[in-house]
This record gives sequence, structure tokens and C-alpha cells, in this order.
Amino acid sequence: MNHEVTNFQNDVVEKSFDKPVLVDFWAEWCAPCRMIGPILEKLAEENKDSWELAKVDTDKNQDIATKYGVRGIPNVKLFRNGEVINEFTGALPEPAIKDWLKKSIPSKFADQIEHAKIYLKNGDILTAKAMLEEIQKGDINNSEVKVLLAKILLFDDIKEAKRLIQNVDGNLNNIELADAIGTLAELLQRDQNSFADSEVNEKYLAAIGDIRKKDFDSALTKFIEIIRTDRNYDDDGARKACIAIFKFLGEDDEITVRHRRDFGSALYV
Repeated sequence: MNHEVTNFQNDVVEKSFDKPVLVDFWAEWCAPCRMIGPILEKLAEENKDSWELAKVDTDKNQDIATKYGVRGIPNVKLFRNGEVINEFTGALPEPAIKDWLKKSIPSKFADQIEHAKIYLKNGDILTAKAMLEEIQKGDINNSEVKVLLAKILLFDDIKEAKRLIQNVDGNLNNIELADAIGTLAELLQRDQNSFADSEVNEKYLAAIGDIRKKDFDSALTKFIEIIRTDRNYDDDGARKACIAIFKFLGEDDEITVRHRRDFGSALYV
């Protein structure tokens, strides 16, 4: 099958709004390009329902190569919705390319996931949960869906939330959010008698109680005070809890923004 691009705007940019397009920037004289080309073509045929391959000869399309910052070949760029969302340079072996594709190709449910995230951010938990559960039926191993469902279930079904975040892969944001959920879950499940005696013990337990009530503002205030008083308490637990809450809420959340500076200053007193 000939994957050579004849019209980049139509064959790549426009088409990427319907399906991800993997663009192989190559040249006839490039030996590594000749190595990776057949691998990409084989994978494209195996995954034609998920993404399409387009090949761009950089000698014949220097303007396009320049526009998209191709400085070395082979250069493989993944387009989605008209934009480059990931790329790599060099002739990677087939297993490495498969791993890269697994992490890089957006789910066919990507648009629905984004809508669910908007509902979640706006506080419409029931709608977000219903959408994510429906998406999961068609993409059961989607890490982003699993992490978002775990975020919703954390306060109602900790056991299920912890199950969902096991073996999460994909982008760094999924992994970091899964770690945050895991940290908060462990705090919520701890036996009160497992915490060492200290002048901050009562405040630490109260902060965990605030988390349980979803009063993150109050929890952060208490944890930051604990950092200033006894940074090492519960194996640096207050710092870890703050980081987990920031990640759980999101860096642009007003509560995160309000406490970030105090958190930073408390660490370096």
C-alpha cells in the first residue's frame, strides 16, 4: 500500500480530525529510514482501525519538513486534530515503537473523555461517572478512564478506587494522579492508633478528617502548619499529603493555587 502524501493538508492535517495520523518523515538515501519504514507499514496495517500512516519524502517536501521542525530523519510525528501530539527520531526497534504507540495513540473515545472531565470539573459527578463507565465498556484498559473513575470513587468505594489504579500506564499525568489517589486512599484507611504520639498528632488526624469530608482547603492549612512544626512526622506525611491533594485537585484549581506558596515557604523555613 502506498502511504506517500500527495497533499499534506488533506492527507494529514484534515484527516487527523477523524483519526490519528502517524507521519514518517524519510528520504531515499537514509539507511535508518529504510529500516523503520517496513515496520511502520506493518504496524499501520495491523492497526488500521486506530490510526493511519502517511509518509513524507523530506527531499521532495522540504517546505513541510521545515515547517514541522524536522531536523533529523527518520522523524515520526503523530498528528491529532491538526496538531503534533507526540514524536520520536531515529530507527527504534519494533517493540519500542509498539510501546510508544500504546502510550501515544489517543483513545477513540478521547472526545467523550474530555467531555466527562468537563462534567467532573463542574461538579456534575453523576454524569461524569456514567459517561466514564460507558466509555470503559468499549475501552476497558484505558488508563485515563480508570484513573478518573478512581478519583470519583475514592470517597465512596476505596477498595474499587485502589483496584482501578493498579498497573496504570500511559502519560505522566495519569501515573501522577494514580499515585495521588493511592496516597489519599492509604491515609483514609489508616487506623488512628497507627500514628505516633506527637504534638501534631491531633492536627494530623483532623486534617485526614478534613480530607474525608472533602474539605481540602482546611486539610491543606493543617498539613502546612504540621510541616512547619514537625516536618518529619509520619515519614514526611504532611508534605506527601499536600502534594497528593494538589495533584488530585489539579494545578489550576483555586484551592491548589491558594496554598501553593505557603506550602513552598513551609518546606524551606
